[in-house]
Amino acid sequence: MFLGTHEPKLDEKGRLILPARFRDELADGLVITKGQENCLYVFPAAEFALITERLRQAPVTQKNSRDYLRVMFAGAHDEVPDNQGRINIPSGLRTYASLEKNCVVIGANTRLEIWDQTAWGKYLADREKTFADVSEEVLPGLF
Repeated sequence: MFLGTHEPKLDEKGRLILPARFRDELADGLVITKGQENCLYVFPAAEFALITERLRQAPVTQKNSRDYLRVMFAGAHDEVPDNQGRINIPSGLRTYASLEKNCVVIGANTRLEIWDQTAWGKYLADREKTFADVSEEVLPGLF
């Protein structure tokens, strides 16, 4: 499970140093792809394989399924962190997420999310009030 918020920086080659607490779980490989709200999702390779298996059930006859799968898989990049825990973020993914130098990496349960620092700050400011005011189940039957 991935938890917490970290603020690494991209280097001039587009590499990001993964937070130390996540490196063991990602050492065997990971997949970076486009996420919602213009962040990047980072999945351990094994988790991405499970997701891929579930997505095979998506009906290819539904246009929004095809569209989602195309964008998700076309933007996906597999990577193995180097000995210093760095991963390369391809330029197309950096552009999608508006990543330049200052980033935020958040733990989001089974994945990490990589955000531009300014975009994360704005997103969090917009959502924290709503989060604090929730008075009903967000996920009925679970939470």
